Amino acid sequence: MNIKKISLIILFVTTIAFGQAEVNEISSMPGAFSRMGFGARGMGMGNAMAAVTDGNMIPYYNPALGVFQEDNYFQTSYSFLSLDRSLNFLNFTKRFNVGKKRERDDFQRYAGISVGLINAGVSGIEERTSEGYKTGDLSTSENVFFLSLSNKFSEKLALGITVKYFYYSLYEDISSTGLGVDIGALYKFSNKIMLSFMISDINSKYKWDTNDLFGQDGNTSTDKFPLLKKIGLAYKVNENVLTSFEFESSNAGTSILRGGIEYCIQEGLYLRGGIDKFNISNSDFPARPSLGFSYLYTLNSWKVGIDYAFVIEPYSTHDQHIIGLNIRF
Repeated sequence: MNIKKISLIILFVTTIAFGQAEVNEISSMPGAFSRMGFGARGMGMGNAMAAVTDGNMIPYYNPALGVFQEDNYFQTSYSFLSLDRSLNFLNFTKRFNVGKKRERDDFQRYAGISVGLINAGVSGIEERTSEGYKTGDLSTSENVFFLSLSNKFSEKLALGITVKYFYYSLYEDISSTGLGVDIGALYKFSNKIMLSFMISDINSKYKWDTNDLFGQDGNTSTDKFPLLKKIGLAYKVNENVLTSFEFESSNAGTSILRGGIEYCIQEGLYLRGGIDKFNISNSDFPARPSLGFSYLYTLNSWKVGIDYAFVIEPYSTHDQHIIGLNIRF
């Protein structure tokens, strides 16, 4: 076995570390980095964000959310992870008025747009010969660029779609791209109760071709992402307390429960907690509890916020720390 084959095997095994919280079929399926969550607020609430329409919107959780965003919203987050991994987020969301306000039902139509990026990778991977001599260091880069479009069809119903472009740089000239689609809906029973439905990673997959690298020993293959179906519920207890819940099933045989709570201590200061990846189809694998907070400061007409989340990560030497910056203007 030559050095290139050894290196490639090491890369595949190492990048699976992004899915190590659930050692089952879905962990070995591609795109694990894109299922870890998005930003400090979402991860601090256990990623149960698909039905949350209060505060800053994260349309990556549900493309229908963009129409509920007030003002322009920008956010970025950086994650501190173990095992030389990285995970970073970037997002911009804007809402538009589309058409005149309907006098008969007091309804203003809105459309929303959101663009963003999730970047993940593993660095410090040692490249060695079959005899064990180190010849260098390797790294991987896995990315998803997304565009979400949403429309508010009535005071209660919003629909949205997200188009995702995946780019995975694995090793030297070995890379892959893919396109996927998410669709989502949100229905507001009242200002306190919201219900969501979403199908994620329709047609998402990587296609690999190693013929140029290995010649006759190379091959072509396709790795499909798991198809996820999610139902979410958000309940606003009062002006200071927000709760959210979500159930997710996949064609990999998983049934996941997640939930979160957010409490406004005083104006601009929020505490939150959550639990993610509670796998009711396999109780042998632990869930991921999380805690977090946000502080928002008004600067003229801008609102600038600092977000933080702490996520317990089983089977890892260290837990996750996510720090974020968000701006509404």
